[in-house]
Amino acid sequence: MSKPAVTPPKALLVDSWYDPYLGVITLVRVINGRFKKGMIIKMMQTDTTYKVDDVGVFTPKKVIVESLGPGEIGFINASIKEVADAKVGDTITDHANPCARALPGFKPNLPVVFCGMFPVDADDFDDLRDAIAKLHLNDASFEYEQENSAALGLGFRCGFLGLLHLEIIQERLDREFGLDLITTSPSVVYTVHKKRTAKEEAKTILLHNPADMPDPVQIESMEEPWINATILVPDEYLGNVLELCTKKRGIQKDLTYNNSNRAVLKYELPLNEVVYDFYDRLKSITSGYASFDWEMIGHRESDLVKVSILVNQEPVDALAMIVHRSQADPRGRALINRLKDLIPRQLFKIALQAAIGGKIIARESLSAMRKDVTAKCYGGDISRKKKLLDKQKKGKKKMRSFGNVEIPQTAFLAALKMDD
Repeated sequence: MSKPAVTPPKALLVDSWYDPYLGVITLVRVINGRFKKGMIIKMMQTDTTYKVDDVGVFTPKKVIVESLGPGEIGFINASIKEVADAKVGDTITDHANPCARALPGFKPNLPVVFCGMFPVDADDFDDLRDAIAKLHLNDASFEYEQENSAALGLGFRCGFLGLLHLEIIQERLDREFGLDLITTSPSVVYTVHKKRTAKEEAKTILLHNPADMPDPVQIESMEEPWINATILVPDEYLGNVLELCTKKRGIQKDLTYNNSNRAVLKYELPLNEVVYDFYDRLKSITSGYASFDWEMIGHRESDLVKVSILVNQEPVDALAMIVHRSQADPRGRALINRLKDLIPRQLFKIALQAAIGGKIIARESLSAMRKDVTAKCYGGDISRKKKLLDKQKKGKKKMRSFGNVEIPQTAFLAALKMDD
């Protein structure tokens, strides 16, 4: 008689974390077969192989066992170097006798919210780089790459799974590493469809940073991510929440009541509006009683524009933002009015402008500090005073042509706060 076929080992990767001495430890639930020390395992999603050093269970202490069998939950230590190689939801099998297909339901974690992180003190850049690298060891869903801003210097463009993930990383950088950071306004991933030109074919690109947006002449259309939002709110605050969702370009899908006096609202909302200040306003108008949950539903075409902030006719890329055309004017005007109070006056007049392409949609002027050059004139002909004032005027005009406006870090911190 022929021997019965051996069922290939198969396990679901439930969790993983980084141990500074052992490398990445994986928590698994065994579905079929047995896993033991010395066998070569294969990660089916990353297509990588590792030799098992130890297997064990938690009791709750770590206990090394001979093998893990069907239905058991335990850990596997295989000297994996990075958490990114052990993705939650992946299927682990035997390299020599692999299973035919992976377990269903695996979805890779993709960042949906992006922002820039820059040290307040430029000398702390190396500390920030080391801190982010250490955090990445334990959190593979957190992505980052180095970027250079003309206004803020060297920093990192970071991707997060959501707003809560962003806040957690910020807090850990502050508490665990003691870093003072400037965080730019959160943005989302836009899909840009570029037109066909004489030099290149039509193509689709993903836009993470508003400063990298192509010329509007080259853009055929743009799409932004939308979400399904579920809001639980007490009945007395329902009107305020409905008004807020309407202002944020929301589409109401459902409104029901549970057995108490709480309403359950279901809306489709653009993620761009949610990351700006939606959550803070929701908590404010409901006195903190509202609950908010969301999930991605895909991208939709929208009329989006890039609002550039010009200080003394020089663009400040750290303050650039992509918004819906209907929100461009009020958003740009609000930021310009805020900057007017934050940027210190110079010896020459400064123009603060918000622009969409070549069109100025908001402008404020910061008047110059003026020295009283006529103080030494005690009477005499008026032409003497005019001569001194004209000389001062020419000097200020020359200074405006060559002068650079240094925006202090405190101004950036205040301007980028979204809860005002």
